Amino acid sequence: MIGELSPIDKAKYVAARRAADMVQDGMRVGLGTGSTADWMVRRLGERAQQEDLKIKGVPTSTRTAQLAREVGINVVSLDQAGWLDITIDGADEFDGELNLIKGGGGALLQEKIVATASDQMVVIADAGKEVETLGAFPLPIEVIPFGWQTTRTLIEEVLDTMDVLGTSTALRMIGQAPYVTDEGNHILDLHLQRIGNVRQLALVLNQVPGVVENGLFVDICDQIVIGYGDGRVEVRDINEGTTEVDQPTEGGENLFADLAD
Repeated sequence: MIGELSPIDKAKYVAARRAADMVQDGMRVGLGTGSTADWMVRRLGERAQQEDLKIKGVPTSTRTAQLAREVGINVVSLDQAGWLDITIDGADEFDGELNLIKGGGGALLQEKIVATASDQMVVIADAGKEVETLGAFPLPIEVIPFGWQTTRTLIEEVLDTMDVLGTSTALRMIGQAPYVTDEGNHILDLHLQRIGNVRQLALVLNQVPGVVENGLFVDICDQIVIGYGDGRVEVRDINEGTTEVDQPTEGGENLFADLAD
């Protein structure tokens, strides 16, 4: 299986593994959604089996909840868990201040609620997700179905006043039908190209009637774990102002030994 993994998948795997190993016995853990988060959930399941790691996992989507149960993680709701020790999740983009665009997987609302209900948010990503300025990845906005076209018009009017390069919007579709989130809402993807002021945009978008939440995560992420295709892992801590780099083991292959089965 090692040979079948692309460099990007290897990068996602090493980042997810490094972050999952931050989790300690007895923790209440927010479990993110997405391809990188899936690796993290599987690693926590391995630790539960191999180390008798006991945690309470709060998933950010029905997809993550199903995977967590399959790998043996004790799944609870956020209300049951209360406050969380740590949330580990992926990102579609991140900048030098660890601001994020999230929501490519459609779970931005639950992801933001869970992340902000945690002592620490750790983001896992491959190195290709880092950008100088957010906006190349379409910004997801969750909107209620009622009057969504009016909401879209209001958003486009707002964008005309913002420091962005593009203002086009698109309703996310699955085949011929609108995509529906776990909360029964729709998602508008904003093709902005570049966002000049992420804090301002995040605040203004949430004032538009019909908008439930936006995919800008500002001042939420505490650490980011960046994986590289050669097995290197970089850990940046925005609060401590530190950066650590873990080198791959000699030969690189044994990093992925547990994938062989």
